[in-house]
Amino acid sequence: MTVNLLDILPYIDKNLTYRTMRKILLALLLLFAVLNSNGQELNSPQLSQYLADNPFVLSPTYAGIGDHIKIRLNGLAQWVGIKDAPRTQSLAADMRLGEKSGVGLFLYNDKNGYTKQQGARVSFAHHLTLDRYDDEFLSFGLSYNFNQFRIDTEQFNLLDFPDNGVVNNRQTANHNFDVGVLYRFDKFYFNLNASNLINKDPRNLTFNIDEPNELRNYYAYTGYRYTKNKNSRLEIEPSILFKLFESDGRSETDLNLKFRWYDFEDYYYAGLNYRFLNDQIGKPLYVAPFVGLKKSNFYFGYSYQIILNEILGYSTGTHVITIGVDLFQGISNCRCTY
Repeated sequence: MTVNLLDILPYIDKNLTYRTMRKILLALLLLFAVLNSNGQELNSPQLSQYLADNPFVLSPTYAGIGDHIKIRLNGLAQWVGIKDAPRTQSLAADMRLGEKSGVGLFLYNDKNGYTKQQGARVSFAHHLTLDRYDDEFLSFGLSYNFNQFRIDTEQFNLLDFPDNGVVNNRQTANHNFDVGVLYRFDKFYFNLNASNLINKDPRNLTFNIDEPNELRNYYAYTGYRYTKNKNSRLEIEPSILFKLFESDGRSETDLNLKFRWYDFEDYYYAGLNYRFLNDQIGKPLYVAPFVGLKKSNFYFGYSYQIILNEILGYSTGTHVITIGVDLFQGISNCRCTY
């Protein structure tokens, strides 16, 4: 079941007091979050974080690609201006093991109204060099996922709105796996990833008997890093991310365009992310300009999601901030780390 908040808002009585409207809006947001969490369970919210030079958040195949330990902290504030709107914090770290392997760790904490979700993903990747002279590489990745989902009933106002059915905090813990494969040839890359491979046990449905058992999501991510010549300081990177959710057949696409300006080993970048449902290409979910830089071993990135639908009247948009550091440069001299 899916509830579209934007279809409901126009029918709210304009004569209601501000306080009453705020309560109704909060209740609708909570209902929207819980019902839609069925198809999104076991995943942290994925907006434009991967474009902050951190594709490891999408797929385990990127663990250990760099010749250093990469650490990225991310803060995500959705629907700024709406009380109890989603907030997410995450930590992504990966490093090289020897010449052919890499490991990574991803932790996240997500709060959406009265729902909370924490999770961890431990990843391993193996990298093969197909042709070292033409820079052709093949990588395989595997992740173990742990997720805990909880409805925090302690925050409910049961004095004014008593409900005998609310007796404790509803929560569930889940274990699952991701697999992926990454092909790179010179400056072209193509990644396939399948997440949450194991179906949910129907005997363990915690919230609703209609919860989907199929939690698998499929990602395809591809792009090309173009430079006019070897001495050019400008790099242009168009990319596409396609996502398919098996539980309801829904799919969406990101169209991205990124520009990098190099200053020796440092660089600055700017770009645009355009996301839409594949049955509504002309009606984007959002358009997100983003900027960032890498100075020495430190990294900073910022993105702002511009909402292009009716909820714009209630929210100023979504902010995504990424900070990071690269440690122990040169821990591997394999060509495929570049």
